[in-house]
Amino acid sequence: MRIIEDDLSSADVAELLREHLAEMAKNSPAESIHALELPALRAPDITFWTAWDDSTLLGCGALKELDAQHGEIKSVQTAIKHRGRGVASAILSHLIEESVRRTYLQLSLETGSGPAFDPAHCLFEKFGFRYCGPFGDYADDPFSRFMTLTL
Repeated sequence: MRIIEDDLSSADVAELLREHLAEMAKNSPAESIHALELPALRAPDITFWTAWDDSTLLGCGALKELDAQHGEIKSVQTAIKHRGRGVASAILSHLIEESVRRTYLQLSLETGSGPAFDPAHCLFEKFGFRYCGPFGDYADDPFSRFMTLTL
């Protein structure tokens, strides 16, 4: 598996992001979905990576700079047919390493609540993330869980 910085131009990436948003829509009300659409992921404060096995897209993840010391994880998604292969763990490891390289002191994320998000909660907990309150522009929401990691 190789992880590369991506320019979000491929049809495969666009399809994976559509899949991600559709999955979020099945499990959260529209006003509680904070996953970003393709144009928003092109913002200058966001860096986007994809994971590949040869020419097969396995997953993606992004890092948003909140300020010089605080990053936010966005859009960690494994393609449905590649789940269970450690893709999300590899992407998350890459995002943490990049955050350390950028000298962030803190890395945070927002994810959904409810049983559909239990695998994500377990993954983030495994990497040392702890539950916290809303950060940045987020508001308290029963459909959101907030987590943070001190680097």
